[in-house]
Amino acid sequence: MDIPEFRLRGDHVALCDLLKLAGIADSGGQGKRMIASGEVSVDGQPESRKTAKIRAGQTVVCHGRCVRVLAP
Repeated sequence: MDIPEFRLRGDHVALCDLLKLAGIADSGGQGKRMIASGEVSVDGQPESRKTAKIRAGQTVVCHGRCVRVLAP
């Protein structure tokens, strides 16, 4: 299975921003709602912090869509 990748511009990205930038959410607000309703996991664990710092090497899953985060 080919997992889409997202390359960081710094050392981390906020989870709600990642959902928007990766095209999983249409907006940051929608991303925040997805996180709040328990639809997002990071490295296989549910994540409820909207601004959780996502770093290189982590994998985010939402609605069956997966994104692997790469270093800058």
